[in-house]
Amino acid sequence: MGVSFLSTIPPLLPLVPVPSLTTTTTNRYPSYAVTIRCNKMEIDATAEDEDRFCRRDILKCAGVTIGMELMASSGLFVEKASAADLIQRRQRSEFLSSVKGTLFTAINGNVELLPSLLTLALNDAMTYDKATKSGGANGSIRFSSELSRPENKGLSAALNLLEEAKKEIDSYSKGGAISYADLIQYAAQGVLKSKFLASAIRKCGGNEEKGRLLYTAYGSNGQWGLFDKQFGRTDTQEPDPEGRVPLWENANVKEMKDKFVAIGFGPRQLAVMSAFLGPDQAATEALLATDPDVSPWVQKYQRSRETVSETDYEVDLITTLTKLSSLGQQINYEAYSYPVQRVDLSKLKL
Repeated sequence: MGVSFLSTIPPLLPLVPVPSLTTTTTNRYPSYAVTIRCNKMEIDATAEDEDRFCRRDILKCAGVTIGMELMASSGLFVEKASAADLIQRRQRSEFLSSVKGTLFTAINGNVELLPSLLTLALNDAMTYDKATKSGGANGSIRFSSELSRPENKGLSAALNLLEEAKKEIDSYSKGGAISYADLIQYAAQGVLKSKFLASAIRKCGGNEEKGRLLYTAYGSNGQWGLFDKQFGRTDTQEPDPEGRVPLWENANVKEMKDKFVAIGFGPRQLAVMSAFLGPDQAATEALLATDPDVSPWVQKYQRSRETVSETDYEVDLITTLTKLSSLGQQINYEAYSYPVQRVDLSKLKL
């Protein structure tokens, strides 16, 4: 039936975020030369050919500069709003980066909990009800009365792991405590990234350096952009109603299909989420392959996992998790940002 997604993880493999590509630019200033760029036009002028400057070109540059100054000063409110927005984006980005680092460390030390972390994220979101617009990825699974339900059996260790990570995250957060809703879904993202990386390393014969290079070059790391923007979920203050999440290990394919349809998904999304539906992905896929609607997608993703890039599988899985993890949520895009302290210039002594 193909290679299981879960079977690609080497034991105790060091899981580290895939390094981002950075570009370093070195500016050189040769003697007696200056470069002017304006409106996609580039003119090199030296001491020997200063006459080649046209007043029209210089006026164009000056006009653009003046125009930008006028736009920037046209409204004080707009200027302040733009600055505040940039500050918030930077603050949230830096905080999210730290959160991911903490989660990667926690995951690395507890690889036996990877399947449970995925199911935890799935079951927290699967309480969504389209008719009442209630439930969803709201952190309700943290309540003992919900965690103790049959469909959540065996997930307490995964939640305990995240609670320990949350203590560390909250200790360095400047914008308030991270919500369980965010924590649970970003833990699932961390698990998937580690699995994609582990698969790339496996395809390189276990060479970690080559595996990371392979994933950087061919992986779908860039597809996480929209998921990362959905940072600011709100925790509910009570458990979600019972009976909304199937017991995946005992459910037949029809029950699984019906539940996925109820939240707006279909056979394609059911097949790609096989790693979330219990600890034995291979057994789950064997069951799903018995259904004529789901089987073609199961086979498609099994074939994709055997390719170098795994593009079909990774992109569809990331897209599905992004949609699933936002069910029932109105994202607060200002969450975790904080006011910047102003410098008191009156204390400066001249």
